[in-house]
Amino acid sequence: MSKIYHLLSFVTLLFLGLDNSFAQSGKPLFPQKPGLVSYTHRQSFAKDVAATLDTIKALGITDMEFSNLFGKTPEEMRKLLDERNIKCSSFGVGYEELVNKTEEVARKAKVLGASFVRVAWIPHKAPFKLEDAQKAVADFNKAGKILKEQHGLTFCYHNHGYEFQPYQKGTFFDYIVQNTDPKYVSFELDILWAFHPGQNPAKLLNKYPKRFKLMHLKDLRKGVKGDFTGQTSTENDVALGTGQLNIPAILKAAKKAGVQHYYIEDESKAKSVQVPQTMAYLKSLKE
Repeated sequence: MSKIYHLLSFVTLLFLGLDNSFAQSGKPLFPQKPGLVSYTHRQSFAKDVAATLDTIKALGITDMEFSNLFGKTPEEMRKLLDERNIKCSSFGVGYEELVNKTEEVARKAKVLGASFVRVAWIPHKAPFKLEDAQKAVADFNKAGKILKEQHGLTFCYHNHGYEFQPYQKGTFFDYIVQNTDPKYVSFELDILWAFHPGQNPAKLLNKYPKRFKLMHLKDLRKGVKGDFTGQTSTENDVALGTGQLNIPAILKAAKKAGVQHYYIEDESKAKSVQVPQTMAYLKSLKE
């Protein structure tokens, strides 16, 4: 499987004219290697964790965000990661786990070597309401304080679209950001799930500098119309630069805002082709 990825990466580079020999002069806009969200390879991880990590390492990816340990203990997963010089920088958990098992979440995150704990969904009955946002604010502040003060971990909430419904002069997402304590609550910007409900990811980064520590890199298929459901077909995930989002503008704003980790997330069946294509695209960008 890793050999296939190597071939796809090479072919993609040649096809797009993004190999070093074709690269335009100028300073790279995205000089670092991107990370990867484990959900991208969820089916493969469920079958063989070690082989999937080998495939990911063959791409040159050494930074991971895990939200599932795929039957492994944190200790077992850490051993597999260390053997490949891959780091788990962010550990994703469910909302209820964060609230009710904060200490256990912290233990697992620290065993994995993560610096961040992330939640990506607030339980609610659609449409998302003020009381949902208020409860999330209280829970995030409480859990975030425990994680930071007792364990040195940073909590991040990952937006998912429904929070951008209008509220007063802004959105419920604005309410969450403005009412959570910056010392204890940060954010992971999923750029697709900001764009899908009609937001401009670059403007969000500019609006709340220093609140976004993590980012999910993904693009939305052209022609797809968004809404506030927080849902779209996984096949609407496309390689960066081929969809609707203005990736260069977002990356410039992210750099200015101090985003620390960037993770590719591709939920589609075409990930084996699209992830190498996304990496080639990122490498090609110039300031």
